[in-house]
Amino acid sequence: MSSGGTLKIWGRTNSSNVMKVLWCCEELGLQFERVDVGGAFGGTQEPAYLAMNPNARVPTIEDNGLILWESNAIVRYLAATYGSPGLCPADRRQRWHAEQWMDWQQSTLQPDANTLFWQLVRTDADKRDAVAIEAARQGCASCWKIVDGALAEKLFIAGPEFTMGDIPLGVHAYRWFNYEIERPPLPHLEAWYRRLCERSGYRKYVVQPIT
Repeated sequence: MSSGGTLKIWGRTNSSNVMKVLWCCEELGLQFERVDVGGAFGGTQEPAYLAMNPNARVPTIEDNGLILWESNAIVRYLAATYGSPGLCPADRRQRWHAEQWMDWQQSTLQPDANTLFWQLVRTDADKRDAVAIEAARQGCASCWKIVDGALAEKLFIAGPEFTMGDIPLGVHAYRWFNYEIERPPLPHLEAWYRRLCERSGYRKYVVQPIT
């Protein structure tokens, strides 16, 4: 499947937020053009980019004249436009459970997940804040325990099928399971993560060195 025009994505492939969008496109079979922006590539402060996304962050997309930023909003848009029923569930309860977990990822999981990333990946070992790392590790562990409980009786976060709700959580899960940190045993979460690793889009866009 492809969009009516040319779907264009601005963002670097090692950004967790860009990964969400690229993985979503792979699940939907969407063709797109991608432009390296952000991080080492720069470009987010250019006037043309700021005219699209005044936050100077990635990703940003343009699809049939519609410009969107905020990764979870983009995933919602693509899923609803090109993946219903499927990534955007037709079942009302599953749809709103998926939406719920997408918001939860940003509001509850992401703060501590960001601290772990910046401390463990972007900070030199001799400059890391051990207290901050441990607090963030414990915070993430508590969050993942909640997800583990939610997955106790279902294969994916919104029900028996993979949906857009799994995408934001799945990107963070890859990092969680690949940091050199202590992790509590969470069997339902671990089984879900293994299921994600079987998906071609996850392997293509998420499973990569964390930089």
